[in-house]
Amino acid sequence: MKLKNNFFFTLREDSKDEDSLSGNLLVRAGYIKKTASGIYTYLPLGFRAVKNIERIVCEEMDAKGALQLTMPSLLPIDVYESSGRREIFGKNMFSLKDRYEREYALGPTHEEMFATIAKDSIKSYKDMPICLYQVATKYRDETRPRYGLIRVREFVMKDSYSFDKDLEGLDTAYSKMFNAYKRIFDRCHLNYKIVKADTGAMGGLLSEEFQAITDIGEDILVLCDSCDYASNIEVTPTLPANKSEISKKSSKYELFSTPNVGSIKEFTKEYGFDTDHIVKTLICKSDDNFYACIVKGDRELNLTKVAKLLKVSEVTLAESKDVEKITNAKVGFAGPINLDIPIIVDEEVFYMEDFVVGANKSDYHYKNVNINDFKFTDDSIKNADIKHVNEGDTCPTCGGKLHFKKGIEVGNTFKLGTKYSESLGLYYSDQSNNQIPVVMGCYGIGIGRVLAALVEQSSDEFGLNLPVNIAPYKVSIVVININDEKQMEYANDLYNKLHSFGIDVLLDDRDERPGIKFKDMDLIGIPLRITVGKKINENIVEYKLRSSNENIDVNCEEIINKIQTFLLR
Repeated sequence: MKLKNNFFFTLREDSKDEDSLSGNLLVRAGYIKKTASGIYTYLPLGFRAVKNIERIVCEEMDAKGALQLTMPSLLPIDVYESSGRREIFGKNMFSLKDRYEREYALGPTHEEMFATIAKDSIKSYKDMPICLYQVATKYRDETRPRYGLIRVREFVMKDSYSFDKDLEGLDTAYSKMFNAYKRIFDRCHLNYKIVKADTGAMGGLLSEEFQAITDIGEDILVLCDSCDYASNIEVTPTLPANKSEISKKSSKYELFSTPNVGSIKEFTKEYGFDTDHIVKTLICKSDDNFYACIVKGDRELNLTKVAKLLKVSEVTLAESKDVEKITNAKVGFAGPINLDIPIIVDEEVFYMEDFVVGANKSDYHYKNVNINDFKFTDDSIKNADIKHVNEGDTCPTCGGKLHFKKGIEVGNTFKLGTKYSESLGLYYSDQSNNQIPVVMGCYGIGIGRVLAALVEQSSDEFGLNLPVNIAPYKVSIVVININDEKQMEYANDLYNKLHSFGIDVLLDDRDERPGIKFKDMDLIGIPLRITVGKKINENIVEYKLRSSNENIDVNCEEIINKIQTFLLR
């Protein structure tokens, strides 16, 4: 591409409308432009970069025998009702009606549609295994779109689905896709970790996430100092810090006044109790049911674990008005004694003695409380793991110490099992002519997220610094003086030769100062810059890598060979 009289622009100032490094730089570099909250236009440079990522993804999918197709984004709503996910997605699903009042959705994901399409070809065990994939746009009405391309309402995803006759076949298909994903992210030069994760709205038997390590990541990854254990914090099991016998102590608890204290921090500061002797009670809600979740004072409640325990899709913290109605007290004074809703007690609390809890009375707590003082209903759940791990906790695998990293989920793999085949009628005939549900796997990659993660990981104070195979152009040719006939003649000749070799090359022939051109090439992240200036009279051009501060003089007769050597390394 030649920049003069072309669609190319960059911004000198930071974008006031972006809250992440990657979002800001991609806007400034002219890769993307915000259309509305969580909705972006991919401009020519950004379009080329994501197409390079898609190419890598498709090459690895094809290498594993997956077949590509394209499905519509406008889908009948009844397919989600059949699978039971219409309610799970709720307001996150964009829905609409046509002129005949028939309901449709803008597809948030395509498990149902792939299962439906597979029914046309899978009749017998002989028709499997099959693996299909697409690269398509998905739509989710995110409550809070943010971080540029990381949390959006419209995004491009590669999603693939495997179909097998049994779990052994699923294991084989899963292994193929898992290894393909590792090759994809290695080829994209991402720094990533693979972690165990919650199956969430997808359901199924197993979920693993490919997480790009970056400080802006929305997910907390739990890693071990001593082994290769890696997990999303949502599903990381905890081990009780005290492994002595479960307390059987019972005592006369005492009511004491704690005016205007509604948080653990305020409480410890005002009354001198340490967190080892404080238990907090959090009122949670699932559908129309309320539960009191009991955890140690220095722990955070893990709502994902609570949802798994209750076998429901989602658990949220109750609203203040509901907490006050249930406890007859202000928020911050809830406790498990004489409470008329089911309670769920974290296992760690069972090892504690003589602790403090809320009294369900504004400005009061109980002290010298023990587990036998709790009021359990028939629906209560005792001794469960419902807390988040803390840094420094014990690794559940090797006994080492756990630490945290933040990550951006760029890919995930699921063993779905028969969840969707059973609900949507995807069955096959086995050798005895029995009808058996097909076993499915699902595998997704967020294309835009990969680009955002690369920018978060590899950019510098000058702008983007993308890998050669992802950058929209591999080489930029900068002409110092476009009015110098010899400089322009050589630059055009080099541009044409590189173009004829299939090299993505950009010629900056704009009538701008050299400093502006250099800054623009750094900002948009072109890996290699060739500068054509006064030394062309000596048959010399300047060679500079984006990743280096060194400028090298190279003879014009050697420059093409040097460029090719760099691109092939």
